[in-house]
Amino acid sequence: MLNLQANDPVAMAVVSAIQKGDVDGLKHLIAAHPGLAKATIVDASGTARSLLHVAADWPGHFLNGARTVTALVEAGADVNASVISTQHAETPLHWAASSNDVAVLEALIDGGADIEAPGAVFTGGSPMSDAVVFAQWDAARKLLARGARTTFWQAASLGLLDRVKEYLEGQPPPSLDEITNAFWNACRGGQLETARLLLASGADLNWIGHDNKTPLDCAVGSGTQELVVWLRGQGATFA
Repeated sequence: MLNLQANDPVAMAVVSAIQKGDVDGLKHLIAAHPGLAKATIVDASGTARSLLHVAADWPGHFLNGARTVTALVEAGADVNASVISTQHAETPLHWAASSNDVAVLEALIDGGADIEAPGAVFTGGSPMSDAVVFAQWDAARKLLARGARTTFWQAASLGLLDRVKEYLEGQPPPSLDEITNAFWNACRGGQLETARLLLASGADLNWIGHDNKTPLDCAVGSGTQELVVWLRGQGATFA
């Protein structure tokens, strides 16, 4: 596999072509440099990412992103390559989910990306984990539509009542800590009916969770006023 330092002229040229949406220029570079489509670019910290990672990288939404992905896949790029890092091992699909870049996300799935690939930051889970952790709801719902599975807390975030009920009725049932975490995530996702169900199932109304926020803090951030009013009526407090 070709490994290029980030300051290598070829690396700089191909990154520029991807970020500018210059698909023709990208194809010319691939033709001129055998193995380039499968190359990794190594930055000063030693992190190595594929060209598909570049196409999906934050903030995403680069011009002609889906066409760029298709061109790279057709040239032999590994759609399921993991970033090489001491911190995580995300695939390009994880990065597209984190960037809420639905066009690139769909192009990656159409190109054969594993929708359940592990490696998400924080959880080690699938791309759905990154989408929900970073509140990238468009990406999360597109993954769902393409058949992605959801954990208990992810289902709560998306307001998937039937899935949440299945978890609650499972054997063994979720712990109170898991129910509270799911409740917190339901509030973050602005999901009133799911929050009602989980609070009735024993969730801690005022748990100070991720980012030192309570469910009420999360609900305010979601912009769902009806949920905020209901939580306040239940005695919810800010952190």
